[in-house]
Amino acid sequence: MKFFLIGASGMIGTRILAELSARGHQVTAAARSPEKIAALPGVTAVTLNAADADAVVAAVKASGAELILSATSPRNSGDATADAAAFGAALAAAGKETGLPILMVGGAGTLSLPDGSPVMDLLPPEIKPEALGVRGMKDALEKEGLDWTYLAPSAEIAPGDRTVEFRVGGTTLLSDANGKSWISAEDYAVAFANEAETRSHKGQVFTVGY
Repeated sequence: MKFFLIGASGMIGTRILAELSARGHQVTAAARSPEKIAALPGVTAVTLNAADADAVVAAVKASGAELILSATSPRNSGDATADAAAFGAALAAAGKETGLPILMVGGAGTLSLPDGSPVMDLLPPEIKPEALGVRGMKDALEKEGLDWTYLAPSAEIAPGDRTVEFRVGGTTLLSDANGKSWISAEDYAVAFANEAETRSHKGQVFTVGY
């Protein structure tokens, strides 16, 4: 398959890119600093400002991709609210102009706890703007009536092992037998690539965890 990945040089983006490349897919990997993108089989690195809607639309069209993948995080300027609004608008424009489906890296703040209370309410003030921003990006796609999917990680996501042993859930935060909610970035990338290939959660928020 052919994918267009925005945010390919970030912590999660690099692992998604490696997973897709290992599976034999063709990926146009976009980032503000493409020199940070690893030279992998099937990967073409391009320069892209994810906040520039015209540039995003043009780059996606030129790539010949079948699916738009977003691994951007609203941290560039220090104003997460403004960054997320710009990223969301650009992503929505790309989906609207090309008609392509969009699969995005989400945040656990969009999920609920088992008792139904929002995870967002428990986030510290320094994290909440980014979490709200990422959720707002999803809302922008939904508002435009686009074909979207939002994969939220567990409460903790960090570099680790690729075990391919995890659970897939819905909109409720997953926790392991010890009550810890976590997923390695490598296993998250596996779940993300699985969804990119199967499109089994169209128009849904879903999550993965141990």
